Amino acid sequence: MGKPLCLNLESIMKVLGNLAVIVLVIIGALAFIPLVSFGFAIFCGIAVFAIWLLPVWIIATSDKTTGFEKIAWIIAILCLSWFAWVFYFFLAPLKPKQRYYYSD
Repeated sequence: MGKPLCLNLESIMKVLGNLAVIVLVIIGALAFIPLVSFGFAIFCGIAVFAIWLLPVWIIATSDKTTGFEKIAWIIAILCLSWFAWVFYFFLAPLKPKQRYYYSD
């Protein structure tokens, strides 16, 4: 009769140990969710900033305009956002480029 009671205690301890592991895994997962959410929020913030900065980068590296006109377009982008970028594609350059011809 002593043997079944001992087996019963061992099986209860195994079940309690398994339940403790399951509870700890659930608590760990619940603690991990805010970290993942924070990382996702940081990633989305960086992506939005990169998309916002894209028109500035395109104008800064474009060959359509030069000098002060390019700076004016970049300032317009920063103040007026994407509307100025659309205008840039349709209107730039405002002044035609001067072409220099050299003859020998």
